[in-house]
Amino acid sequence: MVEYLVILLDDTSVSYCHYANDKVRHNLIPIDVLRQGIKYAMLENLTIQFVYPEYTLPDEYNDVIETIDHCKIVPSSFEDISLREGADVVVFSDWTGVDGFHFSVNQSYILRTSKTDFFERHSLLKGVLEKAGRLNVVFTDVDTFCQNDFDKYQKALLSLSKQIEELFVLGKSPQLNLLTDRMLLSEMNNCNAGVSNVTLAPDGNLYICPAFYNMPVTDGKEKTLEDCCHKGFPSGTLQNGLNIKNPQLYKLDHAPICRNCDAYQCKRCVWLNRETTCEVNTPSHEQCVIAHLERNASRELLANIRKHGTFLPDKEIIKIDYLDPFNELNS
Repeated sequence: MVEYLVILLDDTSVSYCHYANDKVRHNLIPIDVLRQGIKYAMLENLTIQFVYPEYTLPDEYNDVIETIDHCKIVPSSFEDISLREGADVVVFSDWTGVDGFHFSVNQSYILRTSKTDFFERHSLLKGVLEKAGRLNVVFTDVDTFCQNDFDKYQKALLSLSKQIEELFVLGKSPQLNLLTDRMLLSEMNNCNAGVSNVTLAPDGNLYICPAFYNMPVTDGKEKTLEDCCHKGFPSGTLQNGLNIKNPQLYKLDHAPICRNCDAYQCKRCVWLNRETTCEVNTPSHEQCVIAHLERNASRELLANIRKHGTFLPDKEIIKIDYLDPFNELNS
């Protein structure tokens, strides 16, 4: 059941996930579409998440936005500093500005990063975790990971794990999606785009998620399956409601590899699935290995924190001997 409506306020609204938004031309959502989107959310009892561009919106837009309870997702470079400081989620599109930024325990942060930048700079994250309410790290190039990268990632997770352990010993409760989420979860906590949340874009159409809007739109002239995999498509309108083709494929119980997996922190990104395997319900090898490296590192972190005293006594993460569940299914 859909619970959230993501509203992109502009074509240049910040990306907070794996997809890149390279659009530079402003295309503000029409004010009447914004009002209709809010009305739609009210009628469907949906929680709204507004995704902002870098520039300050006209006062008329701010007035309309404030007519309903919502979550604000803004870029770290947002022009309106006071609004940025009051936002729920602040997104860094890269490492620019991370060092020296005024983090708050009352906000959550997203850091979009390439693997290379992460391997080189991950030690800086301890300072962020000491101050921020929560930090999510999102890789922008998951599909390019190779075995050498997996090895580097494993070492980086070990380093971060030691830093997080130190913070827990000091009485702090750092939240880092890569390591602390799995310790707390007992079931999948996926993105669930197309199931629990959908997106309203500036063109007035509904989409599975912002990534599907930012892709070139399919025109029916694609000649190969691969061509189709890199094209987006709308999934409904405000007037006629959602019209998701094969909606069952976005659900966990129709994902053969994922439904029995216990890397609960994995976001199971359906856009990334489609980009890499041409199937929204089938993850890539790279996505699975990354998720299981995090899972295993979380298991070790949980054990290490417990050396200092009782910690999450009802949580256990069993030991496994594989990193890609597809291999386990076929063994």
